[in-house]
Amino acid sequence: MGQLDFRAITKFFGHHEVIRPTDLSIADGEFTVFVGPSGCGKSTMLRMIAGLEEISSGELLIDGRVVNDTAPVDRGIAMVFQSYALYPHMTVFENIAFPLRVSKLPEAEIRRRVEEAAAILKLTERLSHKPAALSGGQRQRVAIGRAIVREPAVFLFDEPLSNLDAALRAEMRVELTRLHARLGATMVYVTHDQVEAMTMADRIVVLRGGVVEQTGSPLELFHRPANRFVAGFLGNPNMNFLPATATACGPGGVTVDLAAGGSAELPVDGTAQPGEALELGIRPDELKLGQGALRFAVLPDVVEQLGNQSVVHGSLENGQPICAVVTGGFGLKPGQPAEFGFDPGAAHLFREDGTALPRRIDLARLSAA
Repeated sequence: MGQLDFRAITKFFGHHEVIRPTDLSIADGEFTVFVGPSGCGKSTMLRMIAGLEEISSGELLIDGRVVNDTAPVDRGIAMVFQSYALYPHMTVFENIAFPLRVSKLPEAEIRRRVEEAAAILKLTERLSHKPAALSGGQRQRVAIGRAIVREPAVFLFDEPLSNLDAALRAEMRVELTRLHARLGATMVYVTHDQVEAMTMADRIVVLRGGVVEQTGSPLELFHRPANRFVAGFLGNPNMNFLPATATACGPGGVTVDLAAGGSAELPVDGTAQPGEALELGIRPDELKLGQGALRFAVLPDVVEQLGNQSVVHGSLENGQPICAVVTGGFGLKPGQPAEFGFDPGAAHLFREDGTALPRRIDLARLSAA
């Protein structure tokens, strides 16, 4: 079991409130990712679950039991840190076995658990090696193995892949996803990398300034963000935001005039008053070269060729910066204007306070596609 519940939890450092009153539930067996910019409170949230930070007010429950005053070792959790924190003089076997020896488990039980964890993490052939003989990815797997052998109800990961190079990070993302599927345990993972969040999570919790901005599945947050911050944070390159003015509101949605030129009816829910200032959001990969119901001229100044794709950075005729990701696009050159467009159904709409007018999109159908 590994059900986690936050009940109006807050955290103060002195007089500074770093976590504002938070209610949150993490289901047994769920892979939840806390994501957000530096200083948003995601690691503090994780450390409160672990018992490494005192909770200022509110209650934290693990499987229905309030654990505010419970020692970390008695919470049924295991934590993997950004640093591998391996003992250099010990073999892989002894590094993984260390918490079990501290708990004074029988030798036969220690060997069984270590060998099972090593088999899961593909470390069986490395059990007699010392950390210096391992790659970065193998060292991280040893740190994870040390958590697995404790057989915890909840695994906590604090940016465990940030010290790895890009190729190893991609490899370890896949391995952690497979590990979760195999163990079926509750995992709470902290990262500032939105790619890790999108690819690994059952559910994402987006934080900013100690506040949970939105929770939901990766597809839900990507396609129906609650506000401008979430929309801009998830997605790489970032979403484009174009000034717009509402001109009409009807059954088909909200019609807007773009400051860059052109008019479109966006299929969104909610209303907007004629003359209301809005922002239209469009993701770079939704901009099509020479296609789309609404088109405008773009003057590229940087064109990044990625092989099968090109990332085009440029500006509209009114000077508005814009970015597009197009398939191919090898003929695009800096300083040579090109026409881009998009379909209104792909766009997002935000009010001046940042709240979104929800898109009319069938997430269930999208998930099944």
